[in-house]
Amino acid sequence: MNSRRFLYPAIAAVGISALGAYAYYAQRQSQGPTEQTLAQQQGGAKSGGTSSGPVSVDVTQVATTNLIDDINAVGSIRSNESVVIRPEVSGRIAKLNFNDGQQVKKGQLLIGFDATVNQAEVQQAKAELGIARANYDRTVDLAKQKFISERARDESQANVQVLEAKLALAEARLSKLEIRAPFSGIVGIRNVSVGDYVKDGTDLVNLEDISSVKVDFRVPERFMDLVHKGQGIEVLVDALPGKPFHARVDAIDPQVDSSGRSALLRGRISNPEGKLKPGMFARVRLILAERENAMIVPEESIVPQGSKVTVWKVVDGKAQRTEVKTGLRRAAKVEIVQGLQPGDIVVTAGQIRLSKDGTPVRIAQMSGPDGKPVTVSTAPAPKS
Repeated sequence: MNSRRFLYPAIAAVGISALGAYAYYAQRQSQGPTEQTLAQQQGGAKSGGTSSGPVSVDVTQVATTNLIDDINAVGSIRSNESVVIRPEVSGRIAKLNFNDGQQVKKGQLLIGFDATVNQAEVQQAKAELGIARANYDRTVDLAKQKFISERARDESQANVQVLEAKLALAEARLSKLEIRAPFSGIVGIRNVSVGDYVKDGTDLVNLEDISSVKVDFRVPERFMDLVHKGQGIEVLVDALPGKPFHARVDAIDPQVDSSGRSALLRGRISNPEGKLKPGMFARVRLILAERENAMIVPEESIVPQGSKVTVWKVVDGKAQRTEVKTGLRRAAKVEIVQGLQPGDIVVTAGQIRLSKDGTPVRIAQMSGPDGKPVTVSTAPAPKS
């Protein structure tokens, strides 16, 4: 009986010990790999280990092209010469010597007014002047013979001068009843007919010289130091799509508009076919300067760094941050003024994974100047 009293507690103690050992062993098996991995990572960090391989990036080659520094503006087409024909005196229209839209020559009679009264006035003035001159000739002879005084001769001479002025006035009034073309051009659509009585200053018809036309446009005042006469202009007209017209700066208004802070410029375009019409809307491209062999890179290669502008350049399989100075921006391209050379390789995608100079890189894709991918052969980058 005494042996059984000690046997059962002993068996229970052994069982509990076995269960505890099994639980400890199972816990060590589940935690072992994690702890081992953590220890390896910590060891690697302490030993200053690097990443497993080079960074994959997309690159392009610095290209050269001809760049044009220009200003885009909008303007209007105007006639070389333009006038609205208006009479200087009132009268009734007796003659219309043109058809609507007709080409006329300088000095050609366009409109004639009823001139019967004015012609009679001219004839009367001529007759009176003839009598006055005859009287003056007689007074001169009489004065020589001392039959009349010098005063009478002078009064006769003054009378001749008065009648000469009267004749000139009548002839001037008569000339105002004929309207002639001040320059060669095309007449518009008339607003009057034969028999109409019009007052002085009434609009009769417009006359336009469009053998060459003007294009007027405005540029901001900040460009005033860059514009000058003779600069090239490219003009596009919405009414004639796809056909650019070329011109030169013909005049620059010396006054800057205070409301819009802009200056008025005028160009001249040859228009022998008459396709450009006054009043057309024009899109103007003013060429300030042209540069040959300018270096350009895609916009996505530019990486701002504070106040600096940088790019990542690939040299011997490693990335180097390079400060650059930029110029014009055109069609998703940026001009590089300083910092690179033609043919340099710059990163266009993957810059976010480049943490420092000298980071090894692997070229995943290289694009040409036109943005299309090109085939490149790459060797494994050297390990650091």
